[in-house]
Amino acid sequence: MKKTLIAFAVAAAFASAASAASFKAGTYTATAPGIHGDVTVEVTFTADKLADIKVTKQSETVGIGSKAVELLPGRMVAAQSPAVDGVTGATITTEAIRKAVSDCVKQAGVDPANLVPLAVKKTGGQKTLETDMVVVGGGGSGMSATIRGRMNGMNVILVEKMPYIGGAAAISGGQVVAQGSKLQKAFGSTEDSPESMIKDFMANGHNLNDPAKISLYANNVGATIDWLHEKVGVKFIPNDLPFLAEYSHRRALEFEGGAKTMAQHLREVIAGNGAQVLYSTRVEKLLQDKDGRVIGVEATDDNGVKYTIKSKATLLTTGGFGNNKDMLVEPIKSTLYYGPVSSTGDGHRMAMELGAKTQLMQYGKRYPNGIEVAPGKAKSTIYANVGAFDQAGILVNIDGKRFVNEKASNRHILDPMLQNANGQGYVFMDQKSWEGFYKRLPETGVSHEDADKYLAQDGKTAPLFVKGATVEEVAAKAGINAAALKATVARYNGFVKAKKDADFDRPVQYMKAEISAEGPYYIVEQRPRFATTMGGLCTNDKLNVITKDGKLIPGLYAAGELVGGVMGDDSPAGANVGWALTSGRVAADAIKEAVAK
Repeated sequence: MKKTLIAFAVAAAFASAASAASFKAGTYTATAPGIHGDVTVEVTFTADKLADIKVTKQSETVGIGSKAVELLPGRMVAAQSPAVDGVTGATITTEAIRKAVSDCVKQAGVDPANLVPLAVKKTGGQKTLETDMVVVGGGGSGMSATIRGRMNGMNVILVEKMPYIGGAAAISGGQVVAQGSKLQKAFGSTEDSPESMIKDFMANGHNLNDPAKISLYANNVGATIDWLHEKVGVKFIPNDLPFLAEYSHRRALEFEGGAKTMAQHLREVIAGNGAQVLYSTRVEKLLQDKDGRVIGVEATDDNGVKYTIKSKATLLTTGGFGNNKDMLVEPIKSTLYYGPVSSTGDGHRMAMELGAKTQLMQYGKRYPNGIEVAPGKAKSTIYANVGAFDQAGILVNIDGKRFVNEKASNRHILDPMLQNANGQGYVFMDQKSWEGFYKRLPETGVSHEDADKYLAQDGKTAPLFVKGATVEEVAAKAGINAAALKATVARYNGFVKAKKDADFDRPVQYMKAEISAEGPYYIVEQRPRFATTMGGLCTNDKLNVITKDGKLIPGLYAAGELVGGVMGDDSPAGANVGWALTSGRVAADAIKEAVAK
């Protein structure tokens, strides 16, 4: 009884705080910076109520930031306050909407800090569902499996703990391995083979790869790309395939509109194909019968509804564990993270509770081109670097010296970078190189507004973006040896004149111009970053999960980043999203075969 009275008193206090507000009735507008530009809201007040919120302008990431745009106005009106829980994974968009709505509250004559949010009661309850296949996790592999499963005639329930689907695939670089596909051949690369792909991947992964898994990948990825293109409607850019340093053949296609467009197309396909999708629903437990067969899952949504989902097969596609420090080891643990907030190892944990075997759990894919945008968190400059290196940009260390061919593979840049005195590098640019860098920053989520802000910080806080009228000035701001940097610039310009990089053999086609003798100059930090974990569950060639003693866990399958061993200790460009899409399709086919028996 006492608890009930306390709860009633708290609720009454909330209601009293909200109803005490006295607004200047009217409609107000305000703007705040989002991830890809300004977010503008229009907020309507009556004398005593926050009546309506509309987002009238935004260019946020489709399927991620756009979910915040969809969900937050209603939540704020229900709570009568902008101080509501944000949309996980859409932090910048959430904050933009909060700031803009708070501005409107101020315009209406009220301090937003005084608007204590009303408690929103959770509905609760229990539901039992039955299906042929339950897919746990809506990233690339989960979306692929859901689409393939429906095409195979199965009933499919996709369960996603986030308020949107897309996962790591939606924020990937936009390239995908396409070895053996019709498009690879049509775009001019006709000599590739599964054997060549396996050889390249084994070399890149230092022969730590699971041979059976990379063979499964190499022998199915071409058919997967054909299926995505011809049956699912995914579009690719028709061009000469780029030469990538990790590959002996040109085998990476680019999604038209990038990964975000690909992911949005898959979302739209799923929305119209009859699959049931449970958003904001966390799977907490795998269900087994008395014989050890996995027969479904238990889950709870953010309204407190508890689900028991009974299924003929359960497919875990929960991604990696990069955002779970407790599962990481050094050096990955202290590396800047830039992956999805949802990558917390849920599938690993649930499968391991049933005795699943894992492999290569100590490895993660590190890149050499991160900037620290928040403590422990990174964003990528990978495509911006290309814009700089297509001009006269160079990579130097804190001693002011070049240490690598700037056009080498990510792995071949990372290794010597880690040997630098502070384990970092720096992109040094003249004005034209900076313009090339700046133009391409938004391709990996660093807006021009962000870049301008970082420059204005002048190196005083992370990330390090500095500008100087002279080489000496910009070097001093970055803490780099100025005399050595000047000598490096002169030496590099000599290589450009000679059309030969005698130090690191940078290809002559990427030595188009000397570094200008006229300032300004710019320096941007380069720090190791990671998103993708390489380790995961062991499976057979049907992606049926295996226990530590080599037995199958009947009814339990895994796909995508959750499966360990495919890449070894490192993954080349376009490989992770290619494996996600391929393994999702392969798993759905294997499950169709299994449930038909």
